[in-house]
Amino acid sequence: MEQENKLFQEVNGGYTMLEAINEAKRCLHCKIPQCKKGCPISHDIPDWIHELSMGNLGNAMNIINSKSNLPAVCGRVCPHEKQCEGHCVLNKKGQGIRVGKLERFIADFDGDMGLIRENLLPKTRGKIAVIGSGPAGLTIAGDLARQGFNVEIFEMEPEPGGVLMFGIPEYRLPKDIVRREIKKIEELGVVFHCNTTVGNDELTIDKLFELGYDAIFMGTGTGRPQKLEIPGSDLKGVRQAIWFLRRVSLYNEGNMSRDEIVVHEGDRVFVIGCGNTALDAARTAVRIGASHVEVVYRRTINEMSALHSEYEEAVEEGVKFSWQSNIVEIHNDNGRLNEVVIECNGERRTEKADFVIMAVGSAPESRIVSTTTGIDVDDRGYVLTREKPYGMTTRKGVFAGGDVVNRPSTVVLAMRDAKQVAEGIAQYVDAMKLMESINKGGELKKPEDQK
Repeated sequence: MEQENKLFQEVNGGYTMLEAINEAKRCLHCKIPQCKKGCPISHDIPDWIHELSMGNLGNAMNIINSKSNLPAVCGRVCPHEKQCEGHCVLNKKGQGIRVGKLERFIADFDGDMGLIRENLLPKTRGKIAVIGSGPAGLTIAGDLARQGFNVEIFEMEPEPGGVLMFGIPEYRLPKDIVRREIKKIEELGVVFHCNTTVGNDELTIDKLFELGYDAIFMGTGTGRPQKLEIPGSDLKGVRQAIWFLRRVSLYNEGNMSRDEIVVHEGDRVFVIGCGNTALDAARTAVRIGASHVEVVYRRTINEMSALHSEYEEAVEEGVKFSWQSNIVEIHNDNGRLNEVVIECNGERRTEKADFVIMAVGSAPESRIVSTTTGIDVDDRGYVLTREKPYGMTTRKGVFAGGDVVNRPSTVVLAMRDAKQVAEGIAQYVDAMKLMESINKGGELKKPEDQK
């Protein structure tokens, strides 16, 4: 167990103070910062980098906090090469600023030193229920709590964090970092209710409204995995990537035995798909002792959705890749998976196999929608929302955002959407309370009282 935990230690180290300040000094502080344009949440990147370059870490953290509730997470798992760093003008010389590592440094330093203690508004503006504590739910909670809303989060797992806690491997995102970010949101006055499922007989959307919530946000993600119709895909040795990653996470936390992970030392593992989740599953299989891990992808390397840096690290760790290929059959010996048939350019080869991991996308669960009237979805189960107020579903007062609306996406894109929904919720609640006050015949002021 101890040896395996070492294999899951974070692979990309952070900066020292000197390294971070020297890197920050290289920033040109452009008048029209392309890095900010490349950031989905429009981080004021040059401003906080400038503060860091002068050693003003508290100021830098304050600027970051104005846009992000999860900087230590984003600094590690955002696709920087496609976003802020990819837009840096210094990239033309191959010397782009390492924005992600700088954000991570500032957030980690703040977390270790406790630099920032925010001034909080009284929680008098309204009462909000948030279902799900993934990136979208945490962003909604943080933004609204800072604006004077009383926010409570309902999470079905025993610990908050959603995909951050159970879907991203420890070597990319240490769980202690996630817990630290969540604690910061809790310190804003947000209340967490774990082991609490919304959408069953005991707790529904209707029940939450009866309990006095002014608005409800659904940030439930996409928990229902999609499947491929492959002969043999119903065998026990075929599992979904999210299922596999969750079990490994529970094992690393000491909440599950090694045997329950299913992939054993020396196994031959094949992964279908080539997004970041597929590579997370492949690299995790290597870490728990698989002798052969091969990613099978129907398109080319240039069409994969995974970051190229993640691909390069996977190759270094021994993961094999079969491009323009498909697993077309999965064979078994007395009910136990033992072979896969891979087709490439019309030719087939048969490989010995012990385990197949599917990473081909997922769709929303229907638990909440099926127990609530008035929430419309499209033909694939994704929740339909309005533009005004942004994020509200067809059920008055119920909002949705993140993957449950926008299809599975990255952490920062879920955060971007959630920030817009938070604005929509605030506008809605304010408007409803104003109308309520008018309908009650608010106290009239005499002309002299208005001077």
